[in-house]
Formats: sequence, structure tokens, C-alpha cells
Amino acid sequence: MHKKHDILGDVIKSARQNSDFTMESLAAKIGVTERHLYRIENEGQKPSFDVLFKLIRELSIDPDKIFYPEKLSKESEIENLIRMLYSCDNRILKTIISTAKVLIKELE
Repeated sequence: MHKKHDILGDVIKSARQNSDFTMESLAAKIGVTERHLYRIENEGQKPSFDVLFKLIRELSIDPDKIFYPEKLSKESEIENLIRMLYSCDNRILKTIISTAKVLIKELE
């Protein structure tokens, strides 16, 4: 039997690996078992909305990669950075802003 290519599993697995999460650490972070996460990434199991939401947020995944995979990706480093910033708390945001100001000032 021919297995249909699973875009969702591929996107999640790639994002997890690029974020340096182990399967164990990501599963604990989003409140699922490692086996459940393995099945999503490798066996085509579809997560609940709640789990999908947590995965998208935790891994800073562009939802278009999941919901519109046929659309050519125009993701840039800036768009990826913006998505990551949404997951930061105020203390981290202030640190990032201060660092960016110093770096920009050095360029002038």
C-alpha cells in the first residue's frame, strides 16, 4: 500500500529539530507523551486542535506551511524572528530591544 506523504508530520519534525528540542522535551512542554508526538511526526496521526496550537506556538511554525503547503514559502529571517518574538515575555523582549538598539547604533 502506498503511504500518502504527510506534510504536517514533516513540518513539525523539521521545526522541532531546527529548534533543538528533543522529542522528549517538546512532548513534556506541550503536555503529550513522546509516543503521541512520534505518531504525529512519523505515522500521520493528526493532533487535536489544542495540541496543534501548542506545537505551532512552541515551535514558531508559520501556519501557512501546514494549511497552505502548495503556496510557495516566502518566509524570511525577519518573519521568523517576528513569530519568535510573540512567544517572549516582557523581560526577554526588553533585552532583545536593548541589544538591537546597541547593534544598530554600532552600524551607524
